[in-house]
Amino acid sequence: MSSTDPAQQTERIRLIERDLGLAVKAVVLAILFWFLYWSSWVVDSPANPNVVLDKVTWMFAQQAVQYVFLLYLAFNFGVAFILLGNRQVAFPLLQWTVFTVALVDGLFLGALVAVTGGIGSALYWLYPVLIVRNCLSFKATGPQVILNLLMLLFYTGGVLLDATIGAMDTIALEDEEEAAAVAVSPLAGGFVWRLALLMAVAAWSWGLQILFDRQRQRQDEQQELALRRQQLEAAGRLAAEIAHQLKNPLSIINNASYTLQRTVKEGKTITQQIRIIREEVEKSDRLITELMGYAQLAEGRVEKLDVKEEIERAVLQVFPPAVEYDVKIHRDYAPGLPLLLVQRNHLSETFVNLLQNTREALDGHGNIWIQTSPSENYSIRISIADDGPGIAPENIERIFAPYFTTREKGTGLGLAIVKHNTEMYGGQITVESELGKGARFVLNFPARTLMKLRK
Repeated sequence: MSSTDPAQQTERIRLIERDLGLAVKAVVLAILFWFLYWSSWVVDSPANPNVVLDKVTWMFAQQAVQYVFLLYLAFNFGVAFILLGNRQVAFPLLQWTVFTVALVDGLFLGALVAVTGGIGSALYWLYPVLIVRNCLSFKATGPQVILNLLMLLFYTGGVLLDATIGAMDTIALEDEEEAAAVAVSPLAGGFVWRLALLMAVAAWSWGLQILFDRQRQRQDEQQELALRRQQLEAAGRLAAEIAHQLKNPLSIINNASYTLQRTVKEGKTITQQIRIIREEVEKSDRLITELMGYAQLAEGRVEKLDVKEEIERAVLQVFPPAVEYDVKIHRDYAPGLPLLLVQRNHLSETFVNLLQNTREALDGHGNIWIQTSPSENYSIRISIADDGPGIAPENIERIFAPYFTTREKGTGLGLAIVKHNTEMYGGQITVESELGKGARFVLNFPARTLMKLRK
């Protein structure tokens, strides 16, 4: 019953089960109420006193069907309350509610088939409607197959129950040959063709849904790619413009201070101050140049990337086979994860910086655990943990700040780049650590942001 895209599945349920289904079911229930309580729906019971279903038993059966209908009616009122308030209902409960409704509908329809003529019942034609409804309400193949097989089973049970009652009546009349013929009559060609039709409807609906879903997925991916390209290009142009506007005046100040320093022959204090100005200007210019590399937004193109492949590529880059590291890497990759729509250099830079940070923390020996798994709202969770010395509590909030480092040769940009690249795609990064017990970095990348941006 799991769904990789709960928001999309909820939208399907809202459209099929609430917006369309409740109105259609209200009409059907009204017709059934009239049929069961106001029409002469029960066939006259046989006059022969030897039949099994005499008039008393037949009237009891009629009342039992009416009571079951009242229970079914109360059940649907409860379901309508859940569907109308689906924004306040947790997604797993909503999904299981719809699954249960489909089961109860098929079972109740099978009971009606049994009391309205069996194989000759006109209610048979509601089963194709239920099968199509199941395919529209559930995107996953598993629930569809289970429900549609149960629809076939419920219909078959209704037909066989009707045939069994007819055979019992015939046995009461002491005509065993005719009873045998009545008992096997449902297995005649008409019944087989009806089952074949139901299976064909299920297969056709499933195949058509796959085609529509793939087409919709391609359209969403194209829109997502175009949207992300536009966002990154706009951010890249903004970063370049800011850097350009800052570098020009700094260059002018630098040239002016250099000329002033050459002109001033006396005044040691003035010369020292000018030297300070030049040093600070050069430092600012260097920082802006680094930030331009730090914000490489417009370079590259957005692609559909497999997280597992990108992690393995980063592992080979940080731990090349030619260099022997006493580090053991434990991998746990979940199957069937969606592709990420990102620029390859951004994702690679993220994984490489994280793994380099972990390698340096281990100082050449230890264990690294890499795990990927599906997360909420169609996102991917990536965890990279080690058994190194850990991070001091006072530094946990500062490690993602640019130029903050606890290593002598560190630049302080590695984890800042990781955080920047993750948040640039709507993701999040968190760290869990305790001194002496290693550290764990958890990244959460949304596989799709189009729906979020549309709100």
